[in-house]
Amino acid sequence: MQVPAKPPKLSAPIDLERVRALFRHPDRVQPADFLRREIASRLQDRLAVVKVNPQRVLDAGCGVGADLANLQKSYAAAQVVGIDAAEAMLAAARGQGARQSPLNQFLSKLLPAKAGIDLLVGDFADLPLAANSIDLVWSNLALHWHPQPDRVFAEWRRVLRVDGLLMFSCFGPDTLQELRAAFAELDLAPHALPFVDMHDFGDQLVEAGFSTPVMDMEKITVTYETPQKLLADVRALGGNPLSTRRQGLIGRAAWQRMLAALEKQRGADGKLKLTFEIIYGHAFRPTPRVTKNGEAIIRFDLPRKPKN
Repeated sequence: MQVPAKPPKLSAPIDLERVRALFRHPDRVQPADFLRREIASRLQDRLAVVKVNPQRVLDAGCGVGADLANLQKSYAAAQVVGIDAAEAMLAAARGQGARQSPLNQFLSKLLPAKAGIDLLVGDFADLPLAANSIDLVWSNLALHWHPQPDRVFAEWRRVLRVDGLLMFSCFGPDTLQELRAAFAELDLAPHALPFVDMHDFGDQLVEAGFSTPVMDMEKITVTYETPQKLLADVRALGGNPLSTRRQGLIGRAAWQRMLAALEKQRGADGKLKLTFEIIYGHAFRPTPRVTKNGEAIIRFDLPRKPKN
């Protein structure tokens, strides 16, 4: 009897077409790149303590490609593949972020032909890559834009080779909590994503077949002088892609109530703050314990000969 497949776990009713539309204009999201660069740096620090020497690296949700150059700098002999659902982002990556430094261009000539940077358009939950073809999957502040993270993890595991490493960051539930409180004065419609808790991600990684996932979290606070600048950065981070978002324009009086609610949150220093909960995770694809036919795999390691 065939066992029915488990239904996908929706993190939120995210409209993927709207996500692509929100990221269709690189200039629109560039003002918030300071946060992406900061998180990428912290994720890179975590990666540096893991001893890996990948031949092929995937940047899932690469955007304009700022991380691609850093990944190739770290792994000069590797082929670095960037994938993003927004073609305009990849066009910008070709002209800016994915440009190789003169040193890497020189090294690429000396190293195997596959070394370098390649860009692909696609959904990172349906990768145009062969199984067991990637040694390191890197994803910075992209996972929370997909409605089916369990499907994403399963796909990332599929393309990883045995002992391959997954390293990612994304927003957690306390992100934008000040903005949520202010919008609650306006209506009950969702104005921001209900981000997934890191413990749920850890469970999904195990269910997808990853071993010993390590989850970590920290909170970063960004301060603003005006509500307008705060809201501009929120839009630049991606905006609201929920299919259940409020439709139609917000009236002037209602908007002023929301702005007044934000103003009430000013701290003793006179500034507005916005919280970002950052989730970091890494896990390995383990050696399989059973064959494709369900037969158990038992390893026998011969004892080492004593040294003379």
